Amino acid sequence: MNTKRFGFAGVFAAFALAVSTLVAPSASAATEIVVWADESRGPNLTKVIAAKGDWVSGYTVKVVTFSSFDALKDAFDKATDASGPDIVVGGNDWVPTGAKSGKLAPLALTAAVKARFNPTQFLDLTYKGKLYGVPVDINNVAMIYNTKLVSSAPKTFGEMVSNYKSLKASKGLKAGLCVAGGGMSWGAHSVFSALGADAYQFNSRGGIVYGRTFSATTFGSNVRKYLMDGKKSNGFFPATDTGCKDNFLAGTVPYAVIGNWEWADYVAKGFTMNLMPVPGVKEGTYGKMFGSVSGALLTTFAAKHGVEAGAKSLLTNFFASTDGQVRYQAQEKRPPAEKGAQADATVSAAQRGFGSAASLAGIPQIGAFLNTNKGGANYWDSAPAYWTAVLIDGKDAVKEASKLASIWRVNVEAGKADL
Repeated sequence: MNTKRFGFAGVFAAFALAVSTLVAPSASAATEIVVWADESRGPNLTKVIAAKGDWVSGYTVKVVTFSSFDALKDAFDKATDASGPDIVVGGNDWVPTGAKSGKLAPLALTAAVKARFNPTQFLDLTYKGKLYGVPVDINNVAMIYNTKLVSSAPKTFGEMVSNYKSLKASKGLKAGLCVAGGGMSWGAHSVFSALGADAYQFNSRGGIVYGRTFSATTFGSNVRKYLMDGKKSNGFFPATDTGCKDNFLAGTVPYAVIGNWEWADYVAKGFTMNLMPVPGVKEGTYGKMFGSVSGALLTTFAAKHGVEAGAKSLLTNFFASTDGQVRYQAQEKRPPAEKGAQADATVSAAQRGFGSAASLAGIPQIGAFLNTNKGGANYWDSAPAYWTAVLIDGKDAVKEASKLASIWRVNVEAGKADL
């Protein structure tokens, strides 16, 4: 399940939800900039753009909202010169396919604009050395813990397991750690990583290492040690995300991986935003989560519509600015990507917490590696399949880890050509 890499699976939505926001009087049909976004971002962009009328002088901005993120993706895949947007707010893993299909246009940014962001964020939006948009918000998960069940932040993965076992009977726990946000592939990568399995490897300089993958023996042995009771699951980590959020909110799970799009639900129930990465098996180490960015992406349709200059100005003056991101994230409530916005006093504790977790243990989400299936399955399918095979079907953790390591190694090698 990869539903929260950036959005949700769904069916193409009609344009009935489209809304228009007036930025400046329109002189002609060639002065309207059309932005497409999903069901959350669309309404929030509309409010923010409407509140300040001079983001791009001389242009009208029309925000078209779709019923889900995947509905937006489906629409963009089917877009034509006549129907397509000038800017689409999409996932970083859209960049390779959009660039290859000719629907996304390269974007040149000044050094001053680039300096507003972490350089690795541009990697998420780059294909074959060309940048296709500006980072808007950080998409990541973090772990939250229930202070009514455990008193302090865990230092190791083993400490969480010990706490679960000691509280299971007396507190009626349904799990120890579960994935509430992001599913058993995207959201659960930090659990894979905490136990020794990363989707791809980095060298000391932050570069991708090809031809190498995680140690199946180390990872599989950790799964046996921390998640298994013989050939059966010990109940600490479920193989599914079903019911996780409800169970955590009900106080029957002490630790949960949650998404940065849903933190307000936890605050509303009285939970402290004590956010952190999933701790590793050794103190001071953390499981790496995908800490990629969503982007406002320039399309080739903008030039064909005669509004490319205006679209580029909207990207830099609004989407890439401190003011724009502060205003937008006050509505969207995700961690802003732009450095000035991250430091703004109006940003909430939850947004700062997710940003801090991403800084500690975030890695780029590289669609070229994760989406390919040259190894026999793509990452999104192979990751949850491992948990099912071991925790539900009782298959050997190390043998299944060996299969998984092979799949991921081949996929990374195959995806190299698309970077």
